[in-house]
Amino acid sequence: MRVTNQEPPAGRDTRRSLEASVRSIERAAGALATASVARMDETLPWFRDLPADQRAWVMLVAQAGVRSLVDWLRNRQEGATLPPDSSDEFFDAAPRALARSINLGQTVQLIRVTIEVVEEQLPLLAAEGEEAGIREAVLHYSREVAFGAARVYARAAETRGAWDARLQALLVDALLRGDSSDVLASRAAALGWADAPPVAVAVGRSPGGEATAVLHTVYRAARRIGVEILGGVHGDRLVVVLGGAPDPIAATERLLVGFGEGPVVVGPAVPSLDEATESARAALAGFRAAPAWPAAPRPVAAADLLPERALAGDAEARRILRQDIYGALVRAGGELLETLDAFYAGGGVLESAARGLFVHPNTVRYRLRRIGEVTGFVPLVPRDAFALRIALTIGRLDPFAPAPSSPPSQ
Repeated sequence: MRVTNQEPPAGRDTRRSLEASVRSIERAAGALATASVARMDETLPWFRDLPADQRAWVMLVAQAGVRSLVDWLRNRQEGATLPPDSSDEFFDAAPRALARSINLGQTVQLIRVTIEVVEEQLPLLAAEGEEAGIREAVLHYSREVAFGAARVYARAAETRGAWDARLQALLVDALLRGDSSDVLASRAAALGWADAPPVAVAVGRSPGGEATAVLHTVYRAARRIGVEILGGVHGDRLVVVLGGAPDPIAATERLLVGFGEGPVVVGPAVPSLDEATESARAALAGFRAAPAWPAAPRPVAAADLLPERALAGDAEARRILRQDIYGALVRAGGELLETLDAFYAGGGVLESAARGLFVHPNTVRYRLRRIGEVTGFVPLVPRDAFALRIALTIGRLDPFAPAPSSPPSQ
């Protein structure tokens, strides 16, 4: 039996009933965009401070937004399948620079003002009986636009993050190569580096994965302790430049969450980034030599790895051991070297060294204390004793070692 009074499906009825309102909104698109920008100027103080060109960009986005609303409503009326990013196409009307001038929170404010203006005009724009349907559709669209704005800023953040990671990798590479200070300064300035003293370089193993993700972990830890950092992943190594950390070792300990397994070596603190090449070279040399000291603390100072670095062929470590340690003993007088030799020959026993020198054990104890004051390494500490023995060996092998000072004339 044929039913003549059957009502059409609700969806089809809604699509037909909203068409008149869609045409009305389309005709008023220009006026809605103008009213929206005027409302922004009235209610948003930061918007009034924008340069004229950026305000014009916002006007273009508002106009494109209303046109996009009309297209979106039409597609919805026709039952077309909408792509997930269809609502953010109108953001393409503005240059990318706008995303850098207006943050996400401000963008949400602009969207809210525009939607408020459209909602206020709906009673005049909606056809009779279509008010509720068109209002629901506009609210749905505003939600899609908000998500669209979030997608735009997320993509911009990803692009900026990838660029920053690349620029930081180039800066760290220049630092490791020892490029000129002008190169370092220009790249650091592009990254917003404040060059807060002191500056130190830490080197460890990278945990693996995307460089941006690795650096994000380190940055998050650095923000918690208020330290300025730059970082780069070079092969399997993570190189981090720290600025403004009074104690670089303690600061690096708080950043260990960003490093992979294995040793983490911190170079000496220097006044600025211009001089950070010295810290980077020491940290790298220490990282290569660190496996020779399995019990090393984590992190460890590059200066604490001088013996291992010297044995691994680090010329700077050999110079320090030869000039600053062996040379200091030579300049202090022959009895300190003689006592140190006797101490080692006696197996590190005070009494044995005293018998070999024909002196009282207290004399040996006094001289060992003097050695610690002169060199910074105490012979009675096993780790320091190892460094002193390497210094003696290198100093005596090097033909350029400083000669003992002649005794004063009587």
